[in-house]
Amino acid sequence: MEEMEEELKCPVCGSFYREPIILPCSHNLCQACARNILVQTPESESPQSRRASGSAASDYDYLDLDKMSLYSEADSGYGSYGGFASAPTTPCQKSPNGVRVFPPAAPPPPPAALAPPPPPRSACLTCPQCHRSLGLDERGLRGFPRNRLLEAVIDRYQQGRAAALRCQLCEKAPKEAAVMCEQCDVFYCEPCRLRCHPPRGPLAKHRLVPPAQGRVSRRLSPRKISTCTDHELENHSMYCVQCKSPVCYQCLEEGKHSSHEVKALGAMWKLHKSQLSQALNGLSDRAKEAKEFLVQLRNMVQQIQENSVEFEACLVAQCDALIDALNRRKAQLLSRVNKEHEHKLKVVRDQISHCTVKLRQTTGLMEYCLEVIKENDPSGFLQISDALIRRVHLTEDQWGKGTLTPRMTTDFDLNLDNAPLLQSIHQLDFVQMKVSSPVPAPPILQLEECCTHNNSATLSWKQPPLSTVQVEGYILELDDGNGGQFREVYVGKETMCTVDGLHFNSTYSARVKAFNKTGVSPYSKTLVLQTSEVPLERLQLRRMSPFSSTLNLQPSFPGRSYFELRSSAHQLSLHSSLQSLNSAGCNFETQGTPYSQLVDIKKMVAVAWFSFDPSSAHADIIFSNDNLTVTCNSYDDRVVLGKTGFSKGLHYWELSIDRYDNHPDPAFGVARIDVLKDAMLGKDDKAWAMYVDNNRSWFMHNNSHTNRTEGGITKGATVGVLLDLTRRTLTFSINEDQQGPVAFENLEGLFFPAVSLNRNVQVTLHTGLPVPEFYASRSAMQ
Repeated sequence: MEEMEEELKCPVCGSFYREPIILPCSHNLCQACARNILVQTPESESPQSRRASGSAASDYDYLDLDKMSLYSEADSGYGSYGGFASAPTTPCQKSPNGVRVFPPAAPPPPPAALAPPPPPRSACLTCPQCHRSLGLDERGLRGFPRNRLLEAVIDRYQQGRAAALRCQLCEKAPKEAAVMCEQCDVFYCEPCRLRCHPPRGPLAKHRLVPPAQGRVSRRLSPRKISTCTDHELENHSMYCVQCKSPVCYQCLEEGKHSSHEVKALGAMWKLHKSQLSQALNGLSDRAKEAKEFLVQLRNMVQQIQENSVEFEACLVAQCDALIDALNRRKAQLLSRVNKEHEHKLKVVRDQISHCTVKLRQTTGLMEYCLEVIKENDPSGFLQISDALIRRVHLTEDQWGKGTLTPRMTTDFDLNLDNAPLLQSIHQLDFVQMKVSSPVPAPPILQLEECCTHNNSATLSWKQPPLSTVQVEGYILELDDGNGGQFREVYVGKETMCTVDGLHFNSTYSARVKAFNKTGVSPYSKTLVLQTSEVPLERLQLRRMSPFSSTLNLQPSFPGRSYFELRSSAHQLSLHSSLQSLNSAGCNFETQGTPYSQLVDIKKMVAVAWFSFDPSSAHADIIFSNDNLTVTCNSYDDRVVLGKTGFSKGLHYWELSIDRYDNHPDPAFGVARIDVLKDAMLGKDDKAWAMYVDNNRSWFMHNNSHTNRTEGGITKGATVGVLLDLTRRTLTFSINEDQQGPVAFENLEGLFFPAVSLNRNVQVTLHTGLPVPEFYASRSAMQ
């Protein structure tokens, strides 16, 4: 900045420009200085008139005149004249900037009385730098524009000059300079001087001056030629390549660089200049790229702002859509609650009306009997006493067990399962669009480990051997066993899964796919599995050639949905299994007669072997004997279900009474998965049961008691349950004799074996039994 100071000073006054104006020759003058050197000239001698008259003298004639008349060795300035060559010279003055300027011309003497009038005159200005004569129009100096840019530069320069000198080596927040090294030409603060310019070695000979003095000496003194640090009188003339520093001839003569490669200083100067230029070209390209990158970033800022507004609007719309869907679902659930409310009120009001009528009849009968008892005529009394006694007993039986029990509970058996939805809401997040890893490859089904057993199927799969893509889990899908639509039945990290609760004698299609954060893989090949048919007792089974016919790989196909009816996890219970099943296989045949030739129902047996299910049972139920024997630790009735559900076919199982104390009323039958677990079986509309004591039994559904039948149970008795979903009937037996008529008809859906008992009863389950004689003979007659 100090080198620029002379460029910011007026050539006339030698000070910084004040209100500078721009002359037509592109030079600048202070407005006051221009007014001082303004000269009035005759109109006929103005530069314009001279050019118009074709005078041979030009503006540059004054430059030659100045050089001839006023130039001297003691003065390096240039002269500026207000007149012409023919005009008398005027003593000049010397400006502080070394430029001679003439004062304004003296006013002419007053004219004589008879003298002719003076010729008209015009203003003329000569540039003190290029010596061109410039004529002024009627506006005068106001016709020259003002250089406001130069004014601003001077103001900034003076502000920077007034600021304190700062250290040139501080990395952050430069401190005020303490000294300046004349040899290094660098301003140092005290910490930087101690660190970078210690007073020892070659640097001890450097001269340190105050910052202000250093700035003045830097501005006034010419740049010194670099001299050798070891020999101050010798200039650098060579360059040592190994030391990477300039050296002088005396250094070479002393042998300090005798074994080093030394080159001419000028050649190395040009070489390094060339290298620096090439490096600067590369840096220039990077700087150009950086400028383009900055433009790109600024455009990105605008784009980000626009995309943010658009994305926020989209997010609000999506959340509003979720809220609307939740409100619609809320209205649907409230409608179901209202229906349940109306149903409960209707059942209770009907029971109130029915009980009121029966109570009125019973009260009337009691009043009539009391009047009859008052009769004093023995013969008349005996004539009607037998009929009255029978009628009283019949009425008492009508008030039998369960009549005074509410048919409906006050509790609402509707439990809103909102945990998955809440979990989904908490997991609601943005999906990163950037693909961090590829999608997994389709899994491979391991045919040698896939099998069926009764009405369950076990499938196993693995990733392709050469696949390196990370897999987070798998999704297993099954159809409905009738070519219907596929549904997800398992999602997890295991590579083997057993699916229970399938239809017997049905063909299921299965497929699996893998997933990770990036996405979902294509499906594996479709595997077709055949569940068991009606087996013969526990025949010796052998596997056919490995998956020769039923393990077919074929494309998947769409169809209707079957699993929509299965709203509970128990109805389609899933569990991961790493165990091989004892009688695994997908297609079996007997060693004797094929199934198709066996039509004698006497030889048919239950289609499945199963046990009680601890996962769905009431907490008071006690299990033993591999979940085949159950009892209870409560005096109240508790319900336990079988592990297998049935939706078609013929099924028969028995329950043996291991312990029977204090004449309790255990109940046996079938139920839905969501049956009440803390009440007697048959109290709600989700169970069909027979409850029995030591003398008689009743059929019960939805708390309605029907078909009282004589004959009860004791310890060692056997209760049989026969579910024929082909005829849609349920029949009971005690000790292999049918108990009452067909208990229930028109059964449809999925049913689980069920028992309700208390602590006074213990039963053991027996499955895989032949159909009882009474049912086989009846079926043969039909």
